[in-house]
Amino acid sequence: MAGEWFDDLRVGQMFVHPIRRTVTETDNVLFSAMTHNPALLHLDEEYMKETEFGRRLVNSAFTLGVMVGISVGDTTLGTAVANLGWDEVRFPTPLFHGDTVHVTSEVVALRDSRSRPDCGIVTFLHKAYNQNDELVATCKRSGLQRKRQGRDAR
Repeated sequence: MAGEWFDDLRVGQMFVHPIRRTVTETDNVLFSAMTHNPALLHLDEEYMKETEFGRRLVNSAFTLGVMVGISVGDTTLGTAVANLGWDEVRFPTPLFHGDTVHVTSEVVALRDSRSRPDCGIVTFLHKAYNQNDELVATCKRSGLQRKRQGRDAR
C-alpha cells in the first residue's frame, strides 16, 4: 500500500514528495480547453506580452491539480475513501510554461470520523514550489482516510 493508514499519520508529519513535474505549453492549453476556460492569460501570448507578466500563465486549476496529484502516492494512494474538500487555496506566484513543480505536504489535523468508525479525517497542508523554490501554490486538503482493519478508534 503506497498511501498511509490514518493510524500511522501524526500531526506535524512532513512529506517531501520525490516526484517533480515540468509544466508544458501543451499541458496548459489542453487543460484550459478541456475545462472550457477561454481566459486570454492562459491562451493568448500576444495579449500577455502587454501585461505585467509578459507571457502566458499556467491555469491555476491545473497547478492545484498537479500539486495535489503529486502528493497522492505518498499520502493517500489506496488508503483514501474520499476527498472531502480543499480550503485556503492560494497562488502567491504565477507558474509559467517550462517551470518544474515540486511539492511538500504536512499533516495539520487528524480526527476520528463520527460516522465511519473504520476511518478518520486527515487534513494536509500542501505546498508547491517552482524550480527556484518560489512558492506557487498552497492548499489545505481534507480527506476520509481508512484505518488499519481491526484497530479500535483512538
